[in-house]
Amino acid sequence: MKQSQGLLDIHTDGKGLIDVTARIEAWLREQSISTGLLTAFIRHTSASLTISENADPDVLTDLESFFNRTVPENPDHYSHTAEGRDDMPAHIRCALTDVQLSIPITGGELALGTWQGIYVYEHRARPHKRRLVLHLIGE
Repeated sequence: MKQSQGLLDIHTDGKGLIDVTARIEAWLREQSISTGLLTAFIRHTSASLTISENADPDVLTDLESFFNRTVPENPDHYSHTAEGRDDMPAHIRCALTDVQLSIPITGGELALGTWQGIYVYEHRARPHKRRLVLHLIGE
């Protein structure tokens, strides 16, 4: 068994989903593992990771609309407001999604479905630099 680890810095423009599939695939091509498991972990509590459809942009729009309705940015709802009206809702959104994904590697490629992509989900309104830790194990 071999292992490999790497870091990806993702710059966000504020709230929304950022497709990072191509960046992860590029990193994966640099490794010498054809069969295994990739773990992607985001080191933040106000941004998350998700796998979603990458064909129809309406899916991403609908996801954001859902979270806006489900976790509103209303300071009257929260005790933790010192870092801005979007901070506590961002923590809740992060808790409802994932900070870590596990993706099988087959033939040196991500074993994603036809319409799947990997996204960083930025939950804060202002731009941020987010860091992903990638860990690959296999043969």
